[in-house]
Amino acid sequence: MSTTELVDSTPESWTGRDDGPGPQHLRWHHVVRPLTADAEPGACAFLGFRSDEGVRRNKGRRGAAEGPGALRKALAPMALAAPLSAYDAGDVAVVDEALEAGQERLGRAVSELLDRRHFPVVLGGGHEIAFGSYLGLAHSRAARDGARLGVLNLDAHFDLRPDPVPSSGTPFRQIAESERARGAEFRYAVIGISQPSNTSVLFDTADSLGVRYLLDDDCGVTNAAAVDAFVESFLAEVDMLYLTIDLDVLPAAVAPGVSAPAAYGVPVETIQRVAEKVARSGKLALVDVAELNPSLDVDNRTARTAARLIHRIVTGRPHN
Repeated sequence: MSTTELVDSTPESWTGRDDGPGPQHLRWHHVVRPLTADAEPGACAFLGFRSDEGVRRNKGRRGAAEGPGALRKALAPMALAAPLSAYDAGDVAVVDEALEAGQERLGRAVSELLDRRHFPVVLGGGHEIAFGSYLGLAHSRAARDGARLGVLNLDAHFDLRPDPVPSSGTPFRQIAESERARGAEFRYAVIGISQPSNTSVLFDTADSLGVRYLLDDDCGVTNAAAVDAFVESFLAEVDMLYLTIDLDVLPAAVAPGVSAPAAYGVPVETIQRVAEKVARSGKLALVDVAELNPSLDVDNRTARTAARLIHRIVTGRPHN
């Protein structure tokens, strides 16, 4: 089954400011095209995941299902320094509270993109997106051939809850269990953990699972060398990296449009630095962005910040 058969809605045309013809006026909306069977290998492929169900189950504020559209709209007018190839595959939507089915379809779509040698950029949606993205990576041809997978999460929360019903608070516990089931090591690192937002039980769970993490207190711009060392150490132990960005890792003044705004947060300078380092590594296979809630945003502040991060990641990858 192809990616286009797994999505619920085909992409709408990207639109934005147009200052004239020629590469000197290039913007994202000029280069993004609908995904087709003959799409150029190695290109960026956007895929939306319209879901509020994980946030609802986690007793959060709903609205993240509208995130993919807001992210596309914020990215579309951004200027490009050089031409690149980019496609839009459309959206997978969770309907009638059928989260697990939506995650499964997302995973199959991501696997299809990876096996066609595209670079998936998955637009959320609540952080339940993470389990669907992981399924796509774990079932990809490269993973089946033995590639060591790693998950780097930029987040204020571990999202390791042992709840029997999956939600936006459980995806990395689910990933740990899935990695164990397939006989693989659980390689999970988090940057930006907020101590007041995670109970002692969650810290104990992280320790028991061998999770590496940096607290938000240790991620300021003056701690750049320590953050760099943390990322480089993790990259050295994986062959394929999945980067997931939960926008609530950022300070509330920068990212008010999330279910759980951060009272402290990690400076956007640090988050961008990490994103760029990972993009340049050559190991980044997949990225997703989660928890944008446009109904809670202020002047599209959160959407624009997220779009800038996506822009820096995609344009910072090798061979663009």
